[in-house]
Amino acid sequence: MVVALEPLKKAFGLKKVIVSTYQAVSGAGLDAVQEMQSQSRQLLDGESIDPQVLPVSGDKKHYQIAFNAVPQIDLFQENGYTFEEMKMINETKKIMHDDQLEVAATCVRLPVETGHSESVYIETEKSGMSVKDIHEILAEGAGVTLQDDPATQTYPLASHCVGLPDVFVGRVRKDLDKENGFHMWIVSDNLIKGAAYNSVQIAESLDQLGLIVPEEDAS
Repeated sequence: MVVALEPLKKAFGLKKVIVSTYQAVSGAGLDAVQEMQSQSRQLLDGESIDPQVLPVSGDKKHYQIAFNAVPQIDLFQENGYTFEEMKMINETKKIMHDDQLEVAATCVRLPVETGHSESVYIETEKSGMSVKDIHEILAEGAGVTLQDDPATQTYPLASHCVGLPDVFVGRVRKDLDKENGFHMWIVSDNLIKGAAYNSVQIAESLDQLGLIVPEEDAS
């Protein structure tokens, strides 16, 4: 999400972010993926199921993930948000270096193997922008691929992002009531951009900044 929002923040400023995530089962590990697959087969065959992994293996109750949407990722905190939701809120502010940014998150697990999707609402500090203005900034964003053409039903899909390193953005719409409000749909491979490739990019950035010292020079 932040990959897509950072260039918008630089261009127009950001006041508020409200995100609902639709996260792939692979984000919970191999056991969760296997549980989804086995539950799907069992339900299609008319068999009973016995959930053991999701939404959280260490929590008290477990729920069906096959053909379902589970509004819990990680354990609930005292404030009613889950740990995953609080992580999104806090990490978004941290990564964007803005403690005053208003952020709210709802995280949902879907029976998708790979590819996280997000419905994101933002409010910019600057007013008077159009969808075209947002498109122009996103199209130039590093690591961002804009896929947004309602006339041809072109928009990001979790099934199309698998194995790719970019963050895909589409369905950009101006809010009907808020002058500086915009909605968008963001999709990316949670195992590539969300983990492995992201780690490589961080290491490369550290190297470019001279923060990685070869072991023989460390002394």
